[in-house]
Amino acid sequence: QVQLVESGGGLVQAGGSLRLSCAASGNIFSINAMGWYRQAPGKQRELVAAITSGGSTNYADSVKGRFTISRDNAKNTVYLQMSSLKPDDTAVYYCNANVLALTARQYYDYWGQGTQVTISS
Repeated sequence: QVQLVESGGGLVQAGGSLRLSCAASGNIFSINAMGWYRQAPGKQRELVAAITSGGSTNYADSVKGRFTISRDNAKNTVYLQMSSLKPDDTAVYYCNANVLALTARQYYDYWGQGTQVTISS
């Protein structure tokens, strides 16, 4: 019904940059907030950054000043520009979107399949 497809993960050295993308597709009427979460081995999934349809943003303290979230509402796509990457940023990054589908009466959260980000020291 609704799919989120992430791209842009990979292996980079500490101090480098990566840009993640997540495109939402399917029977979408409207998208509220979109965001990025991450889960490192042995740890709980945590919010990295989120952005509302109006462009308001929220960041985890650990990434403030290094990561920038943005979105293209016309393309139903959210981006995460990551700079000054650290080994602690190593995790699987998941895209999340709060979506009102064409056949639904309320918004539901949808998740992407995850993309691996590995930062070498």
